[in-house]
Amino acid sequence: MNSLVLFLPFVLIMGAIMYFQSRRQRRAMQATIDLHESLRLGDRVHTTSGLEAAVVAIGEDTVDLEIAPGVVTRWMKLAIRDRILPDDDEGLDELGGSTDSGGESRATKDS
Repeated sequence: MNSLVLFLPFVLIMGAIMYFQSRRQRRAMQATIDLHESLRLGDRVHTTSGLEAAVVAIGEDTVDLEIAPGVVTRWMKLAIRDRILPDDDEGLDELGGSTDSGGESRATKDS
C-alpha cells in the first residue's frame, strides 16, 4: 500500500505531461493542414529546407514552386513550412536576395 502511494503521483504527473504534449502536437499538425489547404496560386512560401518560392500549381499531395524565373520544381505539400506575407517581401531585390543597409545582396557580400 505504501509503495502505491509513492508510485501514484509519479503516474499522474507523467500522464499529465503526455496529455499536454499531445495537445500541443495536435494543434501544430492542424495549423500545418490549414496552411496546406489554404495555399493559392501566386503565394510566396518557405520550404522546410529554407527555399523561398512562388506557388504556380497545386496538386493533391504536391505543389509546383517557381524558384527562379522559368524554373519550376515539384515538391510535396509537407515540405511547405509557411507562407511569406507581403510585408516580409520588403527589401528583397530582383534576384530574391535580401539587402542590408549597404545595399549589397547577402548572397554576394563578403564577410
